[in-house]
Amino acid sequence: SCKQQIVFCCLSRLRFEMVLYFTAKDGTMLYMGRDKYENEDLIKYAWPEDIWWHVDKLSSAHVYCRLARGQTIDDVSEDLLTDCAQLVKANSIQGNKEKDIGIVYTMASNLKKSGDMDVGQVGFKSHKAVKRVHVEKRINEIVNRLEKTKRVDDSPNFARELEERLAIDKREAKEKLRQHKTEQKVALKQKEEDRKIRSYEGVMNSDRMMSNKGRGQELEDDFM
Repeated sequence: SCKQQIVFCCLSRLRFEMVLYFTAKDGTMLYMGRDKYENEDLIKYAWPEDIWWHVDKLSSAHVYCRLARGQTIDDVSEDLLTDCAQLVKANSIQGNKEKDIGIVYTMASNLKKSGDMDVGQVGFKSHKAVKRVHVEKRINEIVNRLEKTKRVDDSPNFARELEERLAIDKREAKEKLRQHKTEQKVALKQKEEDRKIRSYEGVMNSDRMMSNKGRGQELEDDFM
């Protein structure tokens, strides 16, 4: 019927989000979208410490690794570098078959989207901030180890997760500001106390000098 066709059409347009999570050798969380549509959300809601990985010049999954808060791309260890590179290679149809391929990676905050880009396509704000690693071949031992840690989340809430993450930074920034103001008040109070002490000592020295001057006159009178 016409009604059934409409329902079917609506259902066919529904996109069920799915994110795949893996655990690297050092415990770092790796994740990637099922397809280019999930990649759009991952780009939009990436965390400040997330690093983006992709096969250079070939189609592949967009893989992310989530570092500890405060860490940057310079903190990536050799083990983590190898795990991420192997996972990206394994999730590239062409790249998985080829040897001697390049993997590019950069902080997720360096990714750029513009209106003329296709779904899932990204650019870079700064090409100087993009690093490249050479992968000679697929290492099944590493890929199989990562696959054993895989878990699927078919109902991710990227916006809420990012909001909660940024709320931590906001609370810490607020606490640092409070501490800074407290330290400023203490410093000002100490400065004022020091000023009063110097002022008091100045008065005392002046009184002492006046007292000594008078005493000298008294001594002269005694000897006359």
